[in-house]
Amino acid sequence: MVAQPKTEKIRQQELRQPDAFQKVGADARDWLMQRQKFLAIGAGVLVLGAVGFAIGSEVSKRGEEQASMQLGQALTVLDRPVTGVDPADPSSTEPPFPTVEARDQQVVTTLSTFRKDHDGTRAATTAALPQAKAEFRLGKYDDALASLGAFLKGVPENDALRASALEGQGYAYEAKGDFAQAMASFEQMEKADTGEYLAGMGQYHKARMLILQGKKDEAAQVLSKIPTDHPNSAAARQATERMAVLASQGVKVPTPAPPPAATTDAG
Repeated sequence: MVAQPKTEKIRQQELRQPDAFQKVGADARDWLMQRQKFLAIGAGVLVLGAVGFAIGSEVSKRGEEQASMQLGQALTVLDRPVTGVDPADPSSTEPPFPTVEARDQQVVTTLSTFRKDHDGTRAATTAALPQAKAEFRLGKYDDALASLGAFLKGVPENDALRASALEGQGYAYEAKGDFAQAMASFEQMEKADTGEYLAGMGQYHKARMLILQGKKDEAAQVLSKIPTDHPNSAAARQATERMAVLASQGVKVPTPAPPPAATTDAG
């Protein structure tokens, strides 16, 4: 049996990696739980001041609470299995989808309607992210970019899901062949608070874009920093594999610097 080239192995590994939105459904549900807890705590607290303001505030909170609960219901479409792909769910009252594409189309329809019905709520903003995943998988890259743009515009800079949205934005631009915009998205992702899940992936994607543009020496410089900046991360492992491929192609790859030694308290 002929051994697979290293580049093909990496390509297959990347395809097996979680996509830009894998955690979106779970993260959205986590947000709903946190939001509902907040609402439960704050439901009995009225801001002192004008009666009109107090009533308006309460109505707004009730609207957000209702929207968050309905989003939880809308997201259950993501749990419906696909025939031949997911294990059957005997407890499900809904039939399985015939194809992954059919499920994605239903996700887009359901969440698009939800966002229109609850426009202006945080839940509607959150729904834009799983909708974008489905649009991306359907090859509707412009629609995915629009949904991602709505999400990024509607959430604060420190939102935990911004990094996932920026990664998805980069993927969508990459799929359209717009490497410059993809690079810009990945650079923004690099600056965002990625958390452990996506640590270093902004740098890794930036290096990929440089390689696609024929800037392999520059890409090697970026890749060589990832194992030091983000040791023991998925990005570090992929960067190491990518550097090995570049080295086999004659690119001079810098040796990654060792991670800084942990300091101990002499006292």
